[in-house]
Amino acid sequence: MMKNITPDFGNIYLPQKALVLYRHNSNEHEMYIEAFDMDDRGRPVNAHPLTIEETAGFALSLAASAELSTRFLQSKGLLPANVLYIDSSRRGCALWYTPEQKKGIYFSQSLGIPSGEAWVPSMLWKADKQHLSVFAIKANRPPDETTVLYHAPFFNIYEDGEVCMGNVDIEIPENCCLQDFIKAWEVYFFNSYFSHLVQGHACTKMNIVQLWQQQVNSGKHFPKEVLVKTGRKLKDIIL
Repeated sequence: MMKNITPDFGNIYLPQKALVLYRHNSNEHEMYIEAFDMDDRGRPVNAHPLTIEETAGFALSLAASAELSTRFLQSKGLLPANVLYIDSSRRGCALWYTPEQKKGIYFSQSLGIPSGEAWVPSMLWKADKQHLSVFAIKANRPPDETTVLYHAPFFNIYEDGEVCMGNVDIEIPENCCLQDFIKAWEVYFFNSYFSHLVQGHACTKMNIVQLWQQQVNSGKHFPKEVLVKTGRKLKDIIL
């Protein structure tokens, strides 16, 4: 299970209004809206017809919500060169690539692997607001639709590539820009503790514990020959 490395935070929303819509029993287009204020215990009180001022307030709130949804995954400036695909709808996702790089990696003590720096292979990342999937790529260059995907050689990953986030609280703001979205997911992944293989999934051709024992703090580039093909190409995971 991955360790939660984010502080507990969030916004608290208190009930303010309750609305009841009444429809005429013989004319479905004729409606009446009754509004209730809420007392300090969250109970509806003071029933009254919905006022023009209240209607205007609701309209502003709805407009603000719509604006936030359109800002999700918008780029700050030029589109990052490593971004491959974006779906910026309310349930949007992004697909991006990272080249071979040296990263700090953390392991649970039960694995017997020291935490430290190690080279990781080129990776393909796919994420929405709640889920992350990762894959490895052999070539150290931006992929295209025909690029063969390999299983990411890490713990805590299902066979289909989805990362088991354990008890990590994922906090992606509704209006998160593309750059912050990518940074947040990479931090969630690499700053959490790897702890176990999911459902016995063999993601490398050699024992994965021995692999990372050899790699961490060695300065050696990741041995790509141990990667295992997923049977999919990049085009197969684009929505």
